[in-house]
Parts: sequence; structure tokens; C-alpha cells
Amino acid sequence: MEKTKKIKTEKGKYYIAPSLLSADFLRLKEELKATEDAGADMLHVDIMDGHFVPNMTIGPFIVKAMRKATKLPLDVHLMISNPDLYLDDFIDAGADFVTVHMEACIHLNRTVNRIKERGARAGVALNPATPVSSLESIIYDLDMVLIMSVNPGFGGQAFIPHAFEKIEQTKRLAEEKNPGALIAVDGGVKPGEIFKSVVDAGADILVMGSAFYGTNDYADLVRSIRK
Repeated sequence: MEKTKKIKTEKGKYYIAPSLLSADFLRLKEELKATEDAGADMLHVDIMDGHFVPNMTIGPFIVKAMRKATKLPLDVHLMISNPDLYLDDFIDAGADFVTVHMEACIHLNRTVNRIKERGARAGVALNPATPVSSLESIIYDLDMVLIMSVNPGFGGQAFIPHAFEKIEQTKRLAEEKNPGALIAVDGGVKPGEIFKSVVDAGADILVMGSAFYGTNDYADLVRSIRK
């Protein structure tokens, strides 16, 4: 397997990150290859524990298998309680980014620094009701902020409109305090007006689940988005 592709943090560009929660897990290896061949920039991997969110998904051993099957960067999104207990497991499994939730971390600074000490890039996610102001004292240390534009736990939900304002607020905060931080958006993002408006608001990484894996031709979708 080739080394993992690197994401360059170039402002003014955007990156497509299909969410594997919506992929066909019976054909996971083929889905990974098709996603990579289609021109996606990275892979978004949702980890749910049935406690922090009302659903359960996968663990580190599946992430380890994914790492062997693709060279795309893996953004492991920990929608779990007590994420500190599992940071090392997911980083050892091959996570390039590890994103934890503001709402799940008691000692967020320590959690973020642990991720970075282990050589991964650190992200913090905000649920729809969590204000951008909560990032004021941690934005300096982040590689990425993930704005949830749906309530986490299930795919296929509709985009929550006030997320546009949160993206804009996050962009302003990052430009002031940490211009290198990427802004990602997760939930209800699909080609068309929502995609354009999310990019215009300041997003760098667009997480797409059912909007990506629900199409018949991933490459054609990526080409149409790039245009």
C-alpha cells in the first residue's frame, strides 16, 4: 500500500470527504477503491457508541482494515463518550485525523494535545446547539473544526439552515486566531445550492454521506461537483 495521501491546507480550495457510514459494508473494499478512483480527497469514518449518540457503528479493527485498503486520509470522527480511552487505538489503527466532540470532552485541551503528540491531526466537532464561542480557547491548537449541520447519530438527515451562520462565525474566528485550521461540515450536504452555499460560507471540507454513496456513478458526481 502506498503512503497516505496528504491534505494540503490550501485556503480557497475545498475537499470532498465521503462518509463511509453510507457505504455498502458488504462491499467495503470495493467501495473504498471506487471512492478513491472517483477523485475523493479523504474519507470520513463515523464512530458511534450507542451512548453519546443513539446508534452504534464500528471499532478500531475496521479502521485498521480500511487503512490497508486505501491511501486516502482517514478522518475518524469519534461520536463517543470518553473518547480519551480510545484515542491511541484509533491512531494505531491508522487514523490521520481524529475528531472529538466538544460536548464529550471534559479536558479538551489535554485530549487535543494527546492526538497531536501521537502524530495525528486534531479536530473538534460542534453539535448544532453548541455555540462557536466555545472554540475561543482551543482554536489555536486545532487542525480542523467540524460543524455538525445535523444532529449526529444517523445518516440521511436534512441540513439545518442555521449551520451556515456557524460556518461563517467559525471562519472569522479561525482567520483571527488560527488561519491554518480547516473547517469541515457534516450532515445533509449535497450537490446543488446547499453545497455551493456551504463553500461560500467558508467550508474547506465537505462531508457527504448518502448524497455520495446513493449515486450510481461516484466519479461522475465528483466531476460535476468540481465543475
